Amino acid sequence: MTAIKVGASLLSANYGRLEEEIEKLEKAGVDFLSFDVMDGHFVDNISFGPAIVGSLRGVTKLPFEAHLMVEHPEKFVPAFVDAGCDMLTVHVEAARHPEDLIASIRKDARAGLAISPETPAERILPFTGVIDMALIMTVKPGFGGQRFIDQSGKIRQVRAAVGKEGAAADIGVDGGVNDRTAKVAVAAGANVLVAGSFITGQPDYRDAVRKLRGL
Repeated sequence: MTAIKVGASLLSANYGRLEEEIEKLEKAGVDFLSFDVMDGHFVDNISFGPAIVGSLRGVTKLPFEAHLMVEHPEKFVPAFVDAGCDMLTVHVEAARHPEDLIASIRKDARAGLAISPETPAERILPFTGVIDMALIMTVKPGFGGQRFIDQSGKIRQVRAAVGKEGAAADIGVDGGVNDRTAKVAVAAGANVLVAGSFITGQPDYRDAVRKLRGL
């Protein structure tokens, strides 16, 4: 059985105590930290920029993922690479030339490709052999704390495509992930769970992470 990786989204964290939050998440055993980057155009919200991400790079050795929910993602890639991100995830809906963008990212970091709930799996399937993670959004991008939208059929399609390619890409889900919905996603073939409020909204972060892994 493939080990489940847990990423902690900082979107629901206490922004006034980000260093403390990151230390607690590291002790809780998360595999990476996810920064939801929003530009107010691709999604309505505005959030982390590269300066904030870069300022936190020295706080932890955990890998950083920048989830770019932005228009013209190619313009953001260099700044977030320079800020110390180990993975950059872009949306297929925003990428004009996905394969070129993926190749550009992979020169310096791992590349993820995300797909929104309303977008058919066929948009991401051609790229499963050249990405490091396919990220299936299980909420509408842009805001934390939303209810999980079951994307089991899409997860299975992407998992089958990855297997057919013989690729090593992870299959991730992001949005509304908790101990119950995690089981739904994992049963469909996901092996990466990105959770925000389910972890940072609990008094015991370690216990929340263990529950996500089904322990």
